Amino acid sequence: MTDALAPDPSPIPHPTIVDPSAQNGQCDPPDQPLSSRPSQVDPFTMDQEMKIGDNVEDKGLLESSMRLKPHEAQDYRKKALWISWVSIVVTLILAVAAFTVSVMRHSASAFGFAFDATLDVLSSIIVLWRYSNAAAVHSAHREYIACVILGVVFVLSSITILVKATHDLVTKLQPEVDDFLYSVSIVSGITCLILCVFKFMLGRVLTSRALITDGFNSLVGGVMGFSILISAEVYKHNPQVWYLDGSIGLLIGFIILAYGVKLLVDMVPRVRQTRNYERFE
Repeated sequence: MTDALAPDPSPIPHPTIVDPSAQNGQCDPPDQPLSSRPSQVDPFTMDQEMKIGDNVEDKGLLESSMRLKPHEAQDYRKKALWISWVSIVVTLILAVAAFTVSVMRHSASAFGFAFDATLDVLSSIIVLWRYSNAAAVHSAHREYIACVILGVVFVLSSITILVKATHDLVTKLQPEVDDFLYSVSIVSGITCLILCVFKFMLGRVLTSRALITDGFNSLVGGVMGFSILISAEVYKHNPQVWYLDGSIGLLIGFIILAYGVKLLVDMVPRVRQTRNYERFE
């Protein structure tokens, strides 16, 4: 009788007090913060980061508006204006010298460089217009308009270079080599490459396609300056390779044409997309 009435030494616990998350005698804290659940937060964060660039462009601004403080942007804008003025003065002198060489020495590549130097003057003037308005330093619409104008100038200039180079090849025009040609080619090549470096650096900081395009034009001018020297040296030692000069002119013309067409294809739609966001003028 006594054994029958004795309580069970291991009673079954009530289900409501059992913690199913208990493992190895330890329980997780009952109040767990929401930040410990990454699956609920990460999708929003990743989606927000992916849309940052799109939101900036949708508002008619360049990416530089997110990375540069106002005073930094204005400092770089002034540097862009300064390098553009230097480029205009220097390349204008080089263009006159190259035109003189092309007429006196019958050089197709010198003529191509002279036209490229003239193109560099025009592109620097366009960059001056692009950054003449301090309030429009981050304006995407103004940037795209400048690029479209550059594209048109590139296409027209390339056609002229191609016509001249083709004419020289058909008529078998042979260049004349002297010290004046060497001097112009060396000075032109070095100067244009230096300008190219500064324009590329400023273009990357300001995320400016117009500045980068201007830098590309200076790069082409530098390559053409040295190509004049190379073609003249080859012709001096082997007159049978008279066609090298005209061939280089053709190559440069096609490069400028391709870049101009690519610029127009990329930028014309963007001008239409951002025309409603121009609020700096």
